[in-house]
Amino acid sequence: MTTLPPIPPSCPAGQDPEMELIADPRLQQAISLFNQGQWYACHDGFEELWHETAGPLRSVLQGLLQIAVAHLHLERGNGRGATVLLGEGLGRLRGSDPTALGLDLARVQQLTRDRLQALQAGLPVETLPLPRLDPAVSSEARPL
Repeated sequence: MTTLPPIPPSCPAGQDPEMELIADPRLQQAISLFNQGQWYACHDGFEELWHETAGPLRSVLQGLLQIAVAHLHLERGNGRGATVLLGEGLGRLRGSDPTALGLDLARVQQLTRDRLQALQAGLPVETLPLPRLDPAVSSEARPL
């Protein structure tokens, strides 16, 4: 008879992987850094979690870290690198749950898409709002 290894305390039996990730303080720190425009630091946080994550949430994390690095490229004057990474980040988020990780990813995608289109058209992006990782609003809480 094969004995399965015990489940570590950080991953209780039946725990939803998304809920576990949402509860991870490293994710909350990466989100905070993203919203502060600390692109390099938040990239490191998302990348660490990305390496540890499987399934559809892995693409969400990778998309967010690519969007962060794109903004780092923008700060450094590398418009081409920013354009490529914004496109790749959007591609990773395409098809994901718009409220994955408890975040309003639809809004992130729209703001990122606006910035990408401006870059592709050779327009300035400085006047466009930066994407933010805000909590998703549940359908019950939305006004009619």
